[in-house]
Amino acid sequence: MITFKDITIQYDDFIAVKKLNFDVKEGEFFTFLGPSGCGKTTTLRALVGLTQPSSGSIYLNDRDITKLPTEKRDIKMVFQSYALFPTMTVFDNIAFGPKVNKVDKGMIEKKVHEIARKVDLTSEQLSKKVSELSGGQQQRVAIARALVNQPNILVLDEPLSNLDAKLRVQLRNELKSLQRNFGITTIYVTHDQEEALTLSDRIAVFNKGEIEQIGTPQEIYEQSATEFVCNFIGDSNDMTTLVHRYPEKFPALNFRDHRHFYTRIEKLKLFTSDQSYSLNEDEVAFEGVLVDTEYYGIYTKYTIAIENTIIRTILKEKLPMEELQNQKVRVVLNQQHVLQYA
Repeated sequence: MITFKDITIQYDDFIAVKKLNFDVKEGEFFTFLGPSGCGKTTTLRALVGLTQPSSGSIYLNDRDITKLPTEKRDIKMVFQSYALFPTMTVFDNIAFGPKVNKVDKGMIEKKVHEIARKVDLTSEQLSKKVSELSGGQQQRVAIARALVNQPNILVLDEPLSNLDAKLRVQLRNELKSLQRNFGITTIYVTHDQEEALTLSDRIAVFNKGEIEQIGTPQEIYEQSATEFVCNFIGDSNDMTTLVHRYPEKFPALNFRDHRHFYTRIEKLKLFTSDQSYSLNEDEVAFEGVLVDTEYYGIYTKYTIAIENTIIRTILKEKLPMEELQNQKVRVVLNQQHVLQYA
């Protein structure tokens, strides 16, 4: 549905994004993920028509829209700040687009109430000023205003970043539900990896104006294509020093093509020194010392020193030890879970 072909955006000597090539499928929830300043929003603005690429082309359903004005692209954007009119009522905010398009007054009334119901805004809330609503309610207004004209594509630029943690999780679930119900192609920009993993059908991980990897949340997490993706997504242990110190323990690893090695923290097993455990053929064990324990309720995170390497792992059940600090433990990892990079 959407195709970026060799898109480069340059400001004087600074290249904001460099030769981006990717496709977004119809009805897909596609996320741009990466740290601040990596080119996510610049790419989004190019799609919407707010930024003109220096070179390359953008296609929508095989139609070149690279130079098409924003208002003719049938793409609606929800900004981080929502960009609502605070002194206007919720109804008038949602109705703004249809009024500009000179839609019949009766049809506007019908459309606004229909979309309001779909995003859980009541008739009472429609009569309030936007400034009287909570952050979560304002976000629903912003989405309703974007959806009322039934655009082909909805784009959202960090729409949850101004909300508290609990409301973010609640609205994240609502966003995904809305997207599924409407079946609308959605492009989502965030620096929050948890948001990306839980919401997306596919994710493009940006770094310094380029895309490091595109894949499903599971592919991005379990099969991180680059060292940057591995370190940016989730929580990993750098096992490089240990692996190179004991290469004989890791016959399954490719030392010829790879020099850097990582494991996800939840992939490690942890035992007390007196607990018995039989290693399978792919597993490797190291003796270590517990240096820190963090209790999170549903799991406990342990920090272990193995020689000069500090690693972390998590367990759902606490280790059966009264005194944990400075106790000897055994760490077991499966070579098949080691991520390898050049």
